[in-house]
This record gives sequence, C-alpha cells and structure tokens, in this order.
Amino acid sequence: MKKTIISVLILGIVWLCLAILFPCKNKSVKIKELNYALLFNDQNGVQLKSAAAQFGIKQPLKNRDAADDVKDGLVRIRSNSHYSIDKLTHSIPYLTDGAAELLDMIGKNFLDSLESKGLNPNKIIVTSVLRTQEDIKKLQKSGNPNAVKNSAHCYATTFDIAYAYYDKSWFKNFRFCESVETETLKKVLGEVLRDLRKQKKCYVKYEVKQRCFHITTRM
Repeated sequence: MKKTIISVLILGIVWLCLAILFPCKNKSVKIKELNYALLFNDQNGVQLKSAAAQFGIKQPLKNRDAADDVKDGLVRIRSNSHYSIDKLTHSIPYLTDGAAELLDMIGKNFLDSLESKGLNPNKIIVTSVLRTQEDIKKLQKSGNPNAVKNSAHCYATTFDIAYAYYDKSWFKNFRFCESVETETLKKVLGEVLRDLRKQKKCYVKYEVKQRCFHITTRM
C-alpha cells in the first residue's frame, strides 16, 4: 500500500513538471480592434422600446420579494461550461427564455472563436442580470451612472458581460494553459457580439466606467 502511494505521488510530480515545462501555448494571431463605442451604441431608450418592453416581463419589480411572483416564468441562470456568473450584489440571476438562449450562444461562440484562432479557453463572466427598483436605487446611491430608473435590466431581457476580466481555464489536455492577453479576449468577444448584433439577435451598449458590454436580447 505504501509503495502504491509513493508511486502515485511520483507520477503526480512528474505530470506536474511536464505540465509546467510544456504548457498549451497560444497561437500568434492578429485581430483587428473594433471601435467599440461607435459600433456598440444602442442606448437604453432603444433597448427598452424595441426589445425589453416587447419580450420581457410586464413591469419592473419593486423588490426581491416581488420577484418571487415571476420567477416561474423565467430561466434561472447558473455558471456552466459556456459562461460564469460573477457575485451578484445588485441583481438576481433570472432571464427570459430568449435572453438565456442569447447568453448561452454568446458564451459558446466565444469559446468556439478562441479555439478556431488557436487561443486557450476562457469563459465570459456575467456581472449583472435582472434588477428590481430597489436594486437600482442602491446602485444609484453607490454612484453608478448607468443605473437609470427605467433600465432594460428591469425586464429580464438584459445582462452585462465583463470585458476586462475572464474565467480562465487552467488546464487543457492535462497541460497548463498559457494565459491569453485580456485585450485579445476583448477583441474576440467584440467580434462575437458584432456578428450577433448584425444578425439582429441583440442590442449592445459599450460601457466604459463599468467595463462591460450591456446586452439586450431581440429573441
């Protein structure tokens, strides 16, 4: 038994050394940088009129207790193989069917695009989802300039995806993954959103201060 444990430990150490010495490297790729502010400039009014009010819940929720009445008609989103959910402090993880489908599509397309470019896997991170009126008041007090009273976030059709940080996969094929530069990941995510926006599947607003893409489904 003791010999078996020692053998396993030796094999583990050998594997760890090989994983470190021979990591999964990224290919050298050139990706054109987009003019995010110009390309993704769908304002809250457009998102509300054209998408949120059409596909979302009937009216904004007063507080978290009121959310219990509509949860059955929404999709509870959780971290999965396509995306990760950040710690939500001013929103709850519920979306309409169309918004949940769009989010999954973005996450999958992002991973597929990274793979096709020879870049190591990273998952997008969702930073905000359905907000109640109470949540928005708290955000406004915290100094968030994008927390408007009648936000598209109030209709379960809208979510934010961070572009300044990602959920890195540390291992691939039993080897350590070389890190992908954050700016490169942002460019790839921008391409994914650009294509889906062209297909009229979503509206996108580039938010500088919050360092996220504010996305509303059109599905």
